[in-house]
Amino acid sequence: MYQELIKDTRPKIENIIDFIKDEVKSLRTGRATSVLVENIEIEAYGVKNVLNSLASISIPSARQIVIKPWDKNVLKNIEEGIKKASLNLSPINDGKSIKINLPELTSERREELVKILQQKIEDARIGIRNIREDVWKIIQGLKKDGSISEDEKFNAKSELEKMIKGFEEQIERIKESKEKEIRED
Repeated sequence: MYQELIKDTRPKIENIIDFIKDEVKSLRTGRATSVLVENIEIEAYGVKNVLNSLASISIPSARQIVIKPWDKNVLKNIEEGIKKASLNLSPINDGKSIKINLPELTSERREELVKILQQKIEDARIGIRNIREDVWKIIQGLKKDGSISEDEKFNAKSELEKMIKGFEEQIERIKESKEKEIRED
């Protein structure tokens, strides 16, 4: 009975892991990457679209992103969308494409990004801890109403902790990798 509960918990935590991976990708590291802009919402044709559905995004150098819309009529919309995205990016519209030059990160900005990363990671850890606590309460309730034995309760706790530990290690690897990337020149 508790095995099913733990099995059903795994996708919830995997969703947190997927979310934190996406959040961490969007942290600018000084290196150009399409991830910085591809999901920006752009108002075009009377509806909101994500940028990568309106244009091709290329990275010609380590510090430049070039966006070439399939329809030149949306160039202005893309430029406005990038400005509204609060990414501190300065798009340059040359009439055919939009270029974004990424400045070198200062050491202060790198430290600021590391703090933002740590906060995002901590939020993910809190989410996982909350799920663990909820599942543990359910397991304790199953023991109280006689649905599982004392041994099963401790087996469930052991399985739950083992699963949680694996996810926490995964989050730590994500953090270490991104922090290294941010601190590198």
